[in-house]
Amino acid sequence: MTGAGVRTGPRNSLADVEGLLVGHHHELDRDAGLGSGRATGCTVVLAPGGATASVDVRGGGPGTRETDLLDPSHTVQQVDAVLLTGGSAYGLAAADGVMRWLEEHGRGIPMDADGHVVPIVPGAVIFDLPVGDWSVRPTADHGFLATEAAAEQFAVGSVGAGVGARAGVLKGGVGTASLVLGAGAAEGVTVAALIVANPVGSVFDPGTGLPWGVGVAEAASWGLRVPDAAELATAIELGQKGTVLNTTIGVVATDAALSKAGCRRVAVAGHDGLARAIRPAHSPLDGDTLFALATGIKATAPAPVSMPAAFPAELALLDAVCAAAADAVSRAIVGAVLAATPVAGIPSYRELFPSAFDV
Repeated sequence: MTGAGVRTGPRNSLADVEGLLVGHHHELDRDAGLGSGRATGCTVVLAPGGATASVDVRGGGPGTRETDLLDPSHTVQQVDAVLLTGGSAYGLAAADGVMRWLEEHGRGIPMDADGHVVPIVPGAVIFDLPVGDWSVRPTADHGFLATEAAAEQFAVGSVGAGVGARAGVLKGGVGTASLVLGAGAAEGVTVAALIVANPVGSVFDPGTGLPWGVGVAEAASWGLRVPDAAELATAIELGQKGTVLNTTIGVVATDAALSKAGCRRVAVAGHDGLARAIRPAHSPLDGDTLFALATGIKATAPAPVSMPAAFPAELALLDAVCAAAADAVSRAIVGAVLAATPVAGIPSYRELFPSAFDV
């Protein structure tokens, strides 16, 4: 699951990147169904000290907020938080609550000597409105409470923005993963991802039943084995997802110091991991969006090989972070699928493939 000299972070989560916290808030009725009950929520990645940030949007139907601001050529360099939310475009209202919490705590761009600030909160949504009552979606209060809950320890699976997520025909959710890099220009640097998996594409290999991104040789390291043929046949008979709008969104982050342009390249690389774990990815029916954050807390040694003057000084470091970003995103998506629990009658991977866990 990791390359030479690379190890899993202590929590195997986005919070292994020093300077980042994660919080969820959701509403979920035990008897929620497709079109009835409460089944919605949001997730906030909080950067108490700010983080350099950029974004890469690959899906054909994105729902986003403040992504133009993250263009490397634009003025603002850092963000205070990132919102990942259910509720489609309606769910962007949750960002108002994140901003309210940040303003109350004096977080944001200082504007004057009186302490006024403008918090910077980019965000992205998934389309989950058919799960639960269509009219129940995240509000500003959800965003406030998710920010209030931000901590180093947080749940995964059918929580937060992942409550109403569907990963193909399976229950989707929130997943996370982290890697600590080995010897080289990025030695000791942590790279991590937090993903809300809600794609139209499939998340398991129809030839083996294992999640995409987990080969047969790797299955045991995930605590899995190739599931029984009868279970695989049943899963395949479920067909395709059948909803017009979908989307996988998330954050890939590092504690290395990167420029805004470097963060953009990390977000681009993260999409490679998305394509490894979801097939097809980046469809016109998805709004796949990845934010990249760099907290800059981890000091790194100069690159062992000097770079030509025409290249950015961070190039060797950036190359290592990008490679790890793709791996972290793929692992986070697999983790989301494995951790998800059924909601509104949408079956989970564990429910459809129980024999995969008989290791």
